[in-house]
This record gives sequence, C-alpha cells and structure tokens, in this order.
Amino acid sequence: MVSDKVEIVTRSYKEGSKTMHWTCDGSPEYTMEEASTERSRGTDVILHLSEDSKEFADKARIREILKKYCSFLPVPIAFGKKQEWKDGKYVDTDQDDIVNATDPLWTKKPTDITEEDYMEFYRTLYPMAEDPLFYIHLNIDYPFHLTGILYFPKIHNNFEIQKNRIQLYSNQVYVTDQVEGIVPEYLTLLHGVIDSPDIPLNVSRSYLQSDSNVKKISSYITRKVADRLSELFAQHREEFQKKWDDLKIFIQYGIITDEKFAEKAADFVLLKNTEGKYFTLSEYAALVKENQTDKNGNVIYLYTNDPVSQNSFVGAARDKGYDVLTMDGQLDTHFIGWFENKNQGTRFVRVDADVVDKLIEKENNLKMALSSAQQDLLRPVFEAQLPAEDKIRYTVSFEPMAENQMPVMITQNEFMRRMKDMAAMGGSGMQFYGQLPDNFNVVINGNHPLVAEILGEVEASYGDKLKTTNKNWMRRSPSSAVSKSWSKTRRRKIFRRKKKDKQQEVDKKVEDLRRQRTERLTEIGRENKLVKQVVDLALLSNSMLKGENLTNFIRRSVELIGK
Repeated sequence: MVSDKVEIVTRSYKEGSKTMHWTCDGSPEYTMEEASTERSRGTDVILHLSEDSKEFADKARIREILKKYCSFLPVPIAFGKKQEWKDGKYVDTDQDDIVNATDPLWTKKPTDITEEDYMEFYRTLYPMAEDPLFYIHLNIDYPFHLTGILYFPKIHNNFEIQKNRIQLYSNQVYVTDQVEGIVPEYLTLLHGVIDSPDIPLNVSRSYLQSDSNVKKISSYITRKVADRLSELFAQHREEFQKKWDDLKIFIQYGIITDEKFAEKAADFVLLKNTEGKYFTLSEYAALVKENQTDKNGNVIYLYTNDPVSQNSFVGAARDKGYDVLTMDGQLDTHFIGWFENKNQGTRFVRVDADVVDKLIEKENNLKMALSSAQQDLLRPVFEAQLPAEDKIRYTVSFEPMAENQMPVMITQNEFMRRMKDMAAMGGSGMQFYGQLPDNFNVVINGNHPLVAEILGEVEASYGDKLKTTNKNWMRRSPSSAVSKSWSKTRRRKIFRRKKKDKQQEVDKKVEDLRRQRTERLTEIGRENKLVKQVVDLALLSNSMLKGENLTNFIRRSVELIGK
C-alpha cells in the first residue's frame, strides 16, 4: 500500500442523494458519514501518501503510470491543463490535458486504416524501436471476441530481451504484458496489442492454459499469423525474401515449438545459400539431391555459419560443384536438429567439419602418396608447431586429397561442435559437452607438393641417424626378441619369468628408441619454417591465429616473399 489513509467523497446520480464521506486507515475499521460539504454527482478518491511513497506525488511519475495503464481507456482521462509557452515560461491554458486515446487503432475497421496509421500507432507504442517488418490486424466476434494488432519487429541480437512486448487489454483496460499461455510461445517475440473481454483475468497460468477460450484464441492467432505469412509469400515473394533475414527467427521459433504452425510454414520457410539465393524446402531438396547424395543414400546439406571466416572451406565445396547454405541465425542450430529429425535421410554438415572430399562421402579413387612409415615420421613434426592451449586439443591425421587443395586444413567434428553450440545456448542436458575442451582435426594433405618437400627436409635433417634408429627399432621388436627362448628352458616357471623379464627389457628399449626418435623429430619440426607457415595458414583460415602468433606469421611471410 502507498497510503496511510484513504478518503472517498462521492454522490450518486439519483435524485435526492446526499454527498457521503468514507475514511479508512488500512485497518478493518472504517467510518462513513454524510459529508460536511455538498458536491455534484461523481467521486473523489483522496490518497494520503505514506512517507516512503512520496514518489507517487511527482507529476512525471503520475504521468508515467497513466501512460502505461490508462492510454486507451474508453473514457477521457484529464491530467491537469494543457500548457503553452508565454512570457518566457509555460503556463496553463483552459483546455484539459487528455492523456489517453479513447478510440485506439485496433477498434477501427481495417478498411478505414492507412499504412501510415499502422506505422504511427507502432511508434506510439514503442517510441524507440525501428519500424516493424509488417503487421497483422486481428478482428473476430465468434466464437469469442478478439481484436488487436500484432507487429513483426526487427530483431538484431538476443531475442530473449525482446519478449513480453505484447500488451493485453480487456475492453481497452490495460491488464498485463505477460501473455505466455494466451499467445503461443514463439509469438511472444511479436509486438502489439490484444484486446478481448473473453480472457479470464487475475488467474493463474495453469488456469489460463486449461481455459477453452484461451485455447481457441491461441489457435486463432497461430492460424492468422500463418495465413498472413503464406499470403505475403504467395503474392509478394520478392518482398518476402528481402525481409526473410529478419522474419527467420519468428518462423523458425514457431516451427520448433509449435507442430501446427510447422505444418503451415512448410510452404514458406526459406533456405538461403552463400550466393544470396532463396529456396523453399522442396526447391532446395530438388536442387541438391543429385549431386549431394552420399554413397549411403543420404542427401547432405552443406552450410556455413560464417561465410567470411570459413571462406576457404566454402570455396573448396563450391569448386566441387556443391551448393552451400548460409545458416548464421540465432536459432539455426535448433532448426537444423528439428529438420533432420523430421526428414530422415537428410543431414546438415558444416563446410569445416571435414576435408571437402569427406564432407559428402563418395567412392574415393585418390591414393595416398605417403606410406604409413612416412606419416608416422611427419606426425610429431607437425604436432611440434601446433599451439599449446588449455581448452583446445589437436589431432593430426593424413588424408589423400588433390594436389591443388590446401596442404593443411583444420576441421571440427560436426556432432561435437553441435553439442557444444547447444550447451552454449543453454540446451538442457548439454552442460557436459560445454565443459569439454574443443577438439580440432589437423588434416595433412598427403598428396600436396609442400608436404613432400617437408618430408624431404625432415629426412635430410635427421640424416643417417634416422635409418639407424629405425633399424634398431625393428631389430628390437618383441616378437623376434623372445622367440629363441622357447627351446632353451625346461622348466615352465623359469621360462615364464625369463620371458617376462626379456619382454620388459625389450619394451623398455623400444620405448626409449621411440622417445628419442619423437624428440628429434619434434626438434626438427620446431625449427622448420615451412611447417610453421603451412600450419599458421590453416589456423588463419579458421580465424584461430591471433595476437603475437599472427604478427610473427606476417613477418615470416614477408621474409619468405623476399626470398
């Protein structure tokens, strides 16, 4: 309560009525008596503000409250007098300052309203917002009463901060802007007003969800929004496509959370590729089915969430004749999961999830130029130049690729990346993945001339010692070291003990040789500028080369150009 005491002075319109005075200080007791002073018909409510509520006597605070709760009351609300500038100051005029509009736009017929009227009303509701994308005028009398105007706003950042902007009215009396349970979840992103005397007020959300009128209203709004979007797409597709990047979040949110809306939206939800072309779901499926079906019969939709930083991967995919979608919206990760669940045999794969030849697995006739031994030789060389970071893990592998592809590429497993993306967005049950380090695959193109050149440099740097180490390693293989012991002992216990001791001795020597070999190869890798350059190029193409490492890369590049 904001008052220590409340007084009401009132007189009925009935003939012969008297002016009455009612007083209460907040206790169960009150007094009511005939007023000492007569007044005309009407009522005065007098609040004696408590000490900690004096803010409600401030003119600006009162105007703020009137604006929020009384802007569209059906009877005029006067708050003082209108003012004008006179003799260097504002002075009151004889006109009442009416603070509300008694005939708001949603009470009028759509045929009587112009486009500018709709835009001006939106600016009245949300003075600081950009003009909306478009609007929907609601008007129904049966089986329930509902009027209103809903606007699709432009959303640039996190959609959570845009919720609860729909104002609910009952016969033009403001009720609330918490409309969950009255409108579908995804439509809480919209702006505007809804006015219905059939919505129960001052009840729990559970009651709202079980009320038949509320369910009908929710279904009607869903159908009306879907019909409006379908109409825009069918009649003005070019305009619809121009607005798609802003509309996408509303439509995807509806598809993910509302099965009925998803059915209606199937005809107008769009996919956009990196060339800026738009396709319906059926159009895109027909476009890529022939060329982007893998050997298991799955149709693969390639996509990028950042066409700039993933440009090299996008270019490689397009060079193979593949089409690449742009999926950089707030809800694209969730939409991809929904789409794959609904369309068995179709998968989304990000262009940097693997090397281009393995994004869509087909029969690969390319052969690896490097032997297994040469791959083992080069692995610690490349590992030596990878950055050491606490929350990032790198795994070096070799793949047979075309010579004109990059010598080194860095990819990230599609499944693990999606799980981490979901965890970052607060996905339920995904917290475990969010705590795992990022795992990247460093893929070496085994057929690239630069990799062959690096192999030659490594073998030359190691010299004859490499051959000697390899021979010792092979000679001390466990299988040959203990075979002679089988016929030399008679007692089984002695044989077992000797075999175990001999095995441990051989294992230790092999491990020492392996360690020495790896240490030397690591040392060679750290000194090899060409290895450092191709690794940094791969990091740079993934926007993973920053700070001092980026500066060193630029300097090294200048030196290499100078040669």
